[in-house]
Amino acid sequence: MRLDQSAFYGSLFLSRLADQILLFLVPLVVFQTTHSTAWSGVAFFAETLPRFLAFPVCGVLCDRRAPLALLRWSQRGRAAACVVGLGLAVSVSHGTAAVAVLVLLSAVCGVLTTQGVMAREVLLPQVFQGRPFVGVLAQAQIAEQLGMVLGPLLAAVALKLLHWQAVVRGAALIFLGADALLALWRARSTTVLATPVPADATHPLAPYWLAAQHIRHLPGLPALIALAAGVNLVVGVTLATGAAMLIGHYGHADAAYGWLQTAAAVATVLILWWTASAHWPPARMGATSFALMAVGGALTAAGHSTALYVTGYLLVVGFDKMFSVAIRAQRQRLIPAQDYGKTSGLIVLLNNLTQPLAGLAVGAWSGALGASGVIGVLTACMLLIGLSVGLLKLRTASKP
Repeated sequence: MRLDQSAFYGSLFLSRLADQILLFLVPLVVFQTTHSTAWSGVAFFAETLPRFLAFPVCGVLCDRRAPLALLRWSQRGRAAACVVGLGLAVSVSHGTAAVAVLVLLSAVCGVLTTQGVMAREVLLPQVFQGRPFVGVLAQAQIAEQLGMVLGPLLAAVALKLLHWQAVVRGAALIFLGADALLALWRARSTTVLATPVPADATHPLAPYWLAAQHIRHLPGLPALIALAAGVNLVVGVTLATGAAMLIGHYGHADAAYGWLQTAAAVATVLILWWTASAHWPPARMGATSFALMAVGGALTAAGHSTALYVTGYLLVVGFDKMFSVAIRAQRQRLIPAQDYGKTSGLIVLLNNLTQPLAGLAVGAWSGALGASGVIGVLTACMLLIGLSVGLLKLRTASKP
């Protein structure tokens, strides 16, 4: 791999590493400060909800501004937010005011992270022109997955040795390191990036209307969204019930859940390495990962043994990333390049709506059905969606 390519992937890794450090750190520090689970939940909510809601807006920005500039602004902005937030937290009195500052920091960093994710999504097809896009997506996922695995581990170790303020400063430096690697890539790369088309003086909602029209009319795009929404039902319920199943249902110690997360992370990286080296068409890759995740959902719902549950969990969490690569590769072929950001932003929002719905289903039905029952119902919903899409494709293909 050339130096410029390594620098680009290294920037993705460092950016995700720092992001996961903050995602792990802020709710924990809030809990240590307030000794309140409710405040810790508010901090996590403030970190994740803005990320979720900002996708369509950030997607529109990526079609109107240079995505490389937006990606660098995202990384430097998060570094600045860490410094400013840290200064405010130290200057105010300890207690509720400091907690409020930390929650605000997490919200700002959440929005900037979404901007970075969307800018990267638009950049990837341009950065690695001439290379199989599935392999590019898989390698980018590997870099980010490694950051997601190492971020919480690094934060946990650092908190044993340093005060949380030093860890926040460290995260700021890592964001700056990610930006430096991106600058190195730009200096060494000969890639000619597309120039965004200036926005017309239209209604502010016009880009979202255009994205919705693409989603409605581009052949194959509604099916991809439906399949991703079905997959996210099972991913959401698997993640929401993991601790309850392993610790509550099977009676294992708390440490077992940590080992399960580690095993899932390792399995995900291995599957992504396989995805990067395999030369499957994206449609075949998507169908294979969908089927294996459905098997995983059925195994986690069976409730017969820890071994079956762990196998199912690893299938769901590990092959989710392969499915993501396959869906993104197909999506990139369907959406016009000039509208890729705005359309992808709205699609990501639609794809992920079912994850919080899965959490609501656990809260509403677990008392009557149990966690295994809820997993079984949502896995059946995923299979029904997949079957409906498959039958619709067969029906369309059979028409003269």
